[in-house]
Amino acid sequence: MQSAQVRLKRRPVGMPSPDDFEVATVDVPEPGAGEVQVVNLCMSVDPYMRGRMVDRKSYVPPFQVGEALTGGAIGRVVASVHPEYREGDIVESHFGWRQAFTAPAGQLTRLGELAAPPSAYLGVLGMPGMTAYVGLLGAASLKDGETVFVSGAAGAVGSVAGQIARLKGCPVVGSAGSAGKVAWLTEELGFQHAFDYHDGNLLGHLRDGAPGGLDVYFDNVGGAHLEAALFHMRPFGRIALCGAISQYNATEPVPGPSNLVMAIGLGLTLRGFIVSHFDHLKDDFRRDMTAWVKAGEIRWQETVYDGIEHAPDAFIGLFTGANVGKMIVRLAD
Repeated sequence: MQSAQVRLKRRPVGMPSPDDFEVATVDVPEPGAGEVQVVNLCMSVDPYMRGRMVDRKSYVPPFQVGEALTGGAIGRVVASVHPEYREGDIVESHFGWRQAFTAPAGQLTRLGELAAPPSAYLGVLGMPGMTAYVGLLGAASLKDGETVFVSGAAGAVGSVAGQIARLKGCPVVGSAGSAGKVAWLTEELGFQHAFDYHDGNLLGHLRDGAPGGLDVYFDNVGGAHLEAALFHMRPFGRIALCGAISQYNATEPVPGPSNLVMAIGLGLTLRGFIVSHFDHLKDDFRRDMTAWVKAGEIRWQETVYDGIEHAPDAFIGLFTGANVGKMIVRLAD
């Protein structure tokens, strides 16, 4: 068997371009003892991958130039030399950015009976969904009925975070990048108020949507969004620092919020986190999210690019607002 894979051709400077990537074809070895061969059905592209394209120390090692990228993927077993995996099993792995692969069974997770289409396990039932869950309930210690602001609310993480807050009886305000996304948040996902951040009046929108102030801010954007939220936090509010997509492609140091001093007098908690900090909540997340999805209480949307050759375009689209909900690359039926 042969497989196309996407490699990092060079390290991006500023906004990534298609020329930073290359597609190569490799032979996929037959599985040996304890190994499984998988054909990927779909793969994920996520904003955190931009940081891995920089050669620096972080919580995960950087991608290497000339090597295949990695990331979340859902695939189907086509050959197995392991007693616990059979042909046809649907598995989750970190072997994205390629059509097929062979790996030790210990590097795969069999999904079993599916509660939703396979691609949902890269979004609402996968890492982005769990990020929203642990960010709100773990990092931000959300209490029922509190007022919540979610930036980047039409993305894979933000759209789930806002809905979890709604399920906890919380009024939710969200920012997004277009009128269509704003309408999706308010008309379908149950946000109390949403706005297009392009008009620049962030603090005014927060005052309109949450006149009494904010108890929790789920930050996916950083920069001006974080500064506006700091101005509108209530005493002892909590800010979950999930991402800062507004500065991932910056080529020079980005100044911090000019009003961070407000956190002192208000007694605010600003907590950065990554999803693996809360691995102990994984079972709780899967139980709760599966129940919410089956009951129709959590909705999701996907933006799908077809074909491994379009994976770089899908990734770049994360930074230009091309996606509503989870960005997915479909590799096979």
